[in-house]
Amino acid sequence: MPIDATHDPVLRSWVTSANEDDTDFPIQNLPLGAFRRRGSNDALRIGVAIGDQVLDLKLACREGTWTAEVAHALVPLAGGDLNGFMALGPAARRAVRTALSAALAEDSAQKSALQQCLVPQAEAEMALPCRIGDYTDFYTGIHHATTVGKLFRPDNPLLPNYKWVPIGYHGRCSSLVVSGTDLRRPLGQQAPGPDGVPGFGPCKRLDYELELGALVGSPNALGEPVPMAQAEEHLFGLVLLNDWSARDVQAWEYQPLGPFLSKNFGSTLSPWVVTMEALEPFRAPFKRPEGDPRPLPYLDSIANRERGAIAIRFEVLLQTEAMRAQGLAPHKLMESNFKDAYWTVAQMLAHHASNGCNLQPGDLLGSGTQSGPDAGQGGSLLELSHGGKQPLQLPGGETRLFLQDGDRVFLRGRCEAAGARAIGFGECVGTILPAPALAAS
Repeated sequence: MPIDATHDPVLRSWVTSANEDDTDFPIQNLPLGAFRRRGSNDALRIGVAIGDQVLDLKLACREGTWTAEVAHALVPLAGGDLNGFMALGPAARRAVRTALSAALAEDSAQKSALQQCLVPQAEAEMALPCRIGDYTDFYTGIHHATTVGKLFRPDNPLLPNYKWVPIGYHGRCSSLVVSGTDLRRPLGQQAPGPDGVPGFGPCKRLDYELELGALVGSPNALGEPVPMAQAEEHLFGLVLLNDWSARDVQAWEYQPLGPFLSKNFGSTLSPWVVTMEALEPFRAPFKRPEGDPRPLPYLDSIANRERGAIAIRFEVLLQTEAMRAQGLAPHKLMESNFKDAYWTVAQMLAHHASNGCNLQPGDLLGSGTQSGPDAGQGGSLLELSHGGKQPLQLPGGETRLFLQDGDRVFLRGRCEAAGARAIGFGECVGTILPAPALAAS
């Protein structure tokens, strides 16, 4: 995927808000998402985020002037079918990106035609960007794996397979929700007390997990693995992902088969898919620490070693109900970077398909919690509170070990590199509501 004119850092748009330094959505980004006008009953449409606006692709397909190739590729987008567009493959995606970049550029002759196709983001109701048929969550954050492992296995925090195989488990796609959706505190079974009988009730150790989500574009047939050399071509784009976790439920249920109800009560996605093309200027070499094993051949390639990592700076912020009442801004808890992940998104996809598993357009691959190497860079409260033993101090005098009702969590991601225009993902936000009432016996 070459750097081309769409990445030019001096490129500006006639949508003036896209030229502001702090926007996540300059013309160099052009992420895709599903929306409708707030308060309407319209069918969902696919749009492109540009500054503080959304370009409605149903209207743009009709009002703009496009080549035959681009007009053909716009058909599923105009019909609100992002999955159909994903299935067309990277060539169609690049053609549409190039055409939209030219159409939205400052000197574009299409300005007058496309101005009427803009919807303010403040007036847009966002949905999950596509149909997600399957969801797999990986464990690529070695700093998270090590820190959490030390809580339970101080002398052997990483299991022997970690540095050889991208660990993952199958999640639940029906409980994936878009940013801004409130989530109820889950009920669950917890470890036995002194009487030896497990308890059941509202989760007491509710947590977030800072993750990246990768969406599959081109499918592979059942029984046909995807080689590393082709893995990038099967990826469509990335989103932010909050894999909410009930730590007390997880501790009791996870052996011997892994996470279950502690994870599938809700996972939040950011609404805008940043395409793989938009991320090209932020590529970095994929490196392993000295002495660590080199990936097996099916998980290795020259391209992955040279530029398989992606520099994405993450932040997690927390705003309690009391902070909102006092007018206090969200408080930053941590910062980390995706370039520190132990496995790349290409390796995640290649491993998932290595046994012949058929991946479909819109399938979601979670990265696992993205913690940094330094103290205070934990991607979950489990890490930041040292297993619930060290309270975090918040503005206004509050403390937290785990999430309380009314807490609002913000995930943010931004790509920055010398000689490139910074781009972002928008926010991934969720607020915790009280648990449902227990049914009477």
